[in-house]
Amino acid sequence: MQQVPAVETIDLTKAYNGNVVVDKLNLRINEGETFGFLGPNGAGKTTTILMLLGLTEPTSGVTRVCGYNSTREPLKVKRIVGYIPEKVGFYEDLSAHYNLVYMARLNGLPDEEIEKRIGEALEFVGLANVAKQRVQTFSRGMKQRLAIADVLVKMPKIAFLDEPTSGIDPEGIREMLDMIGKIARERKMTIIMSSHQLHQVQQICHRVGIMIKGKMVVEGALDQLGREALGGGQYQIEVKVAEITSAIVDSIKRIEGVVNVQQSGDLLLVSCQKDLGPQIAKAIVDNNGLLLQMKVQSYALEDIYRKYFTEAGG
Repeated sequence: MQQVPAVETIDLTKAYNGNVVVDKLNLRINEGETFGFLGPNGAGKTTTILMLLGLTEPTSGVTRVCGYNSTREPLKVKRIVGYIPEKVGFYEDLSAHYNLVYMARLNGLPDEEIEKRIGEALEFVGLANVAKQRVQTFSRGMKQRLAIADVLVKMPKIAFLDEPTSGIDPEGIREMLDMIGKIARERKMTIIMSSHQLHQVQQICHRVGIMIKGKMVVEGALDQLGREALGGGQYQIEVKVAEITSAIVDSIKRIEGVVNVQQSGDLLLVSCQKDLGPQIAKAIVDNNGLLLQMKVQSYALEDIYRKYFTEAGG
């Protein structure tokens, strides 16, 4: 029996006044995955999340969350998801604790469960000692933590996080990413995170999708996309030799782990599965070559993003 995906879209399209902001998006995210929605501002990421949540209707196409149609069954979807928008909103004149109580009651949680869940959630996000303080005294980072606590109290199957680290200092970002990763691991929660901060997504996401001008230009596992971005290998080694000969090229190609060797002017670009710098240097010397320079580059999400952003004309 085929597993029902956590999230599925079929030709999902959204247009405002004839301007297409999400263009025939087809996406499938499995239960337990941490998925990164990447793209510049205006790419269509937030609009896609809002359609999945049933907060805005698509112009055409279908959205399903855990098998429920987001357009036709929005209340069923809302019961099983958590959502942290880019700009979180709480009742500023109420305490952190009472904000969580209010949200829990709105979600129909039994009173005997509420206090237990809130205590555990506030402890998890490091706000237990300020639970009675009014939210208006909180920094942006603390409000983001409180939003994470709100999600934990609800215990949803899926959490949608829209730019969850926006406006937070570097230490706060590190702590936020640690919390998100821990939730994914320990709670087995499906997490869909929208961001334009590439290095942050790379730290916690299993798969990514890059959206540009409303289109999903590429989607897949990071290691797979990285190999494609660097010519098939996880590493690309740039080698400058005084004189490139066929003997040197052939010798490098025979090294175990080398995927591809390309010549670009006076450079050799070697794609490989691991750092083979010493073996490549030896192959050059053994064939009477003079090694002038060597640079080793492992793929980063920036390489993947740059490749597809350029190809899409972004």
